[in-house]
Amino acid sequence: MHSRRMTRLTNAFSKKMENHAHAMSLHFMYYNFVRIHKTLRTTPAMAAGVSKKLWEMSDIVDMLETFEAITSRR
Repeated sequence: MHSRRMTRLTNAFSKKMENHAHAMSLHFMYYNFVRIHKTLRTTPAMAAGVSKKLWEMSDIVDMLETFEAITSRR
C-alpha cells in the first residue's frame, strides 16, 4: 500500500511500463535506504550491511543527477 502506482483507481497510475519501472525503483530505493522501520529501528539496507549510513532524499537526488550527467556525456 506504500505505492499507489499499482492501482488503477488513482491519478498516479502508470500507463507506460517504463514510467512504472522508474516509479517502483524510486519507491524501493526510498523503502530500503531512507525509511527507518519500526521493528528494525534502522533501514533494511543498514540491517543487511549494504549501507553504513542513513540516506536522505537529497542523497538520492544527488545520485540521480550525477548519473544523468555521466550518461549525457556519452
